[in-house]
Amino acid sequence: MKYGYARVSSKDQDLSIQLQVLKDAGCDMIRSEKLSARSLNDREELKVLLQFLRSGDTLIVTRVDRLARSVRDLSNIVHDLADRGIGLIALQQQIDTTNPTGRAFLSMLGVFAEFENEIRRERQSAGIERAKAEGKYIGKGRPSVVDPVIVKQAVSRGEGATAIAKRLGISRATVYRTIAGELH
Repeated sequence: MKYGYARVSSKDQDLSIQLQVLKDAGCDMIRSEKLSARSLNDREELKVLLQFLRSGDTLIVTRVDRLARSVRDLSNIVHDLADRGIGLIALQQQIDTTNPTGRAFLSMLGVFAEFENEIRRERQSAGIERAKAEGKYIGKGRPSVVDPVIVKQAVSRGEGATAIAKRLGISRATVYRTIAGELH
């Protein structure tokens, strides 16, 4: 049997293209999730699918990075599947681990995917360091969109949350969080 696995990194991303590609590839069942691939621990759908697969089955993904982001995780998954007699196909990279060429190509792609991740992390760290040096980096998260003093003064004058939000061009939720002291 053919089983598909689809994944996107965040809840606001769309799975529909991957799901359609897997359906078109003839998958009998497809599992999907919206989570980062940094860790296998939180990926319940993948865990269930990997436990469910039996000898002679094939796991199909659209791309290798949908399955794993590190060479170690990818290697562990591929090794486990091979030991159990389960094939792996990555459609976009035309990888099929049921043959030696496919296994070799998969290993190379995993190395490059991890390298790309490391480069991205280094660039991000360098950017944060530069922003800190320029005094533009306060910490994680978005900068505040409102001055809490202005909101609290408006509240003390008896102005309602809706009016404050409208006047300052912010949401009522932001007004309430500011009043509660969540925004400083």
